[in-house]
Amino acid sequence: MFRLTSRLTAAASVSLLALTLTACSDSTDQTPQASDTSATVTTETAEVAPVSQETTASTESAVEAPKADGEVDVAKLMEAGPLKEMVLGDENAPVTIVEYMSMTCPHCAAFHEENFKPLQEKYIDTGKVRFVLREFPFDPRAAAAIMLARCAPENQFFPMVDVLFKQQRTWATAPDGREALLQIARLAGFTQESFEACLTNQKLLDDVNAVRTKAGNEFGVQSTPTFFVNGKRYPGNMSIGIMSAIIDPLL
Repeated sequence: MFRLTSRLTAAASVSLLALTLTACSDSTDQTPQASDTSATVTTETAEVAPVSQETTASTESAVEAPKADGEVDVAKLMEAGPLKEMVLGDENAPVTIVEYMSMTCPHCAAFHEENFKPLQEKYIDTGKVRFVLREFPFDPRAAAAIMLARCAPENQFFPMVDVLFKQQRTWATAPDGREALLQIARLAGFTQESFEACLTNQKLLDDVNAVRTKAGNEFGVQSTPTFFVNGKRYPGNMSIGIMSAIIDPLL
């Protein structure tokens, strides 16, 4: 896995956002769009919902599993879509977690910064969980970011997602989102030409939007992050303690 974080510097000073909620939603419920030739990265500041700063002080054994928000047919959830599945873990793991996320969602960033590593160490790397990451962009800037991760070499997809989340406050709220994303992409090996080619790949954008549309229409995804654990739906950022309370009874 390549390392980008240590080479990145903030392009501008960004004030910390209020920290209250645990999930991001799109009040307009609009799928990110682009022209026929370009996945446009808007230059306006992207609206970003507040980030959760909640932490779980209780021991994992004291945490109760939350009630699922619903359940979907696992076979339908795991049907092949227009994009290659980006997966970590043993394909025969007893538990499959599917996360729908938006790259501009602070709560998705919080999950990947605070809770994903312990989830990976405790469950994914030990063969207990198969983890699938899927796109649910709320705006053109989020679509552009995940397209860049898709355009990177496949073994760099998760590292690039990680860096984009870590640097979210730099590019998601930058006056010039395209330039901010370009600077990050260059560190992943993109040239100006490959960067532009990626963001003008209309088929890729259409496929990203198709994943989101199916998630909303068929699986009831309305906010990010939304997790499906063996088909049961859990919206919102969750601590490793809460995730353990959901996963452990399934092992």
